[in-house]
Amino acid sequence: MLATRQLQPPPGVEADDEDLVVRILGGDERAFEALVVRYQGRVFAAVRRHSRLEDEVEDIVQEIFLKVHQKLSTFRGEAPFQHWLMRLAVRTCYDFLRAHQRNKESPFTDLNPEEMEWLDRFAAAPEMAGDHEDAARSLVGRVLEQLSPASRLVITLLEIEERSVKEIAALTGWSETAVKVRAFRARREMKKRLGRLVVERYL
Repeated sequence: MLATRQLQPPPGVEADDEDLVVRILGGDERAFEALVVRYQGRVFAAVRRHSRLEDEVEDIVQEIFLKVHQKLSTFRGEAPFQHWLMRLAVRTCYDFLRAHQRNKESPFTDLNPEEMEWLDRFAAAPEMAGDHEDAARSLVGRVLEQLSPASRLVITLLEIEERSVKEIAALTGWSETAVKVRAFRARREMKKRLGRLVVERYL
């Protein structure tokens, strides 16, 4: 098991990514520890955008670094190591979302007071609702958890991480056309689910 939170930089290891990869492939486990330390913060931050449950985040991060260790020989150096790592991270998140798909409706009665207030403002004047960012972010997170894995992934990458269609295509392996289609469907799905909360609130 990888204790990703506890790892400290191994002393004396100041190599660049490519050198570390060469050392790891040669059997140097301390070089792998250095690579984990270098990127664990970035990977944790990325995974937390796909899951709000900390236990899930820990599991996904561990799975990502296990895959890094297993698949490192496939890194060809044609692009920076970080790009290769983030492609693997995004695809691991997507696999996890598909395997643990909940897609469960949340009734408006589960919302906290701030979310309820935001929903009221959204229903009254959608163009003004964005002024309450914390409540909006919380409610969007709830709605995201109800989306299909593909919709959840593309919205997270496009709207939260603010990546371009081209970047998303490179990260996911989807074509740019497929990314655009999935983004359209995801926005429609989010709007539909948010609309259900509004309707339920005022029935």
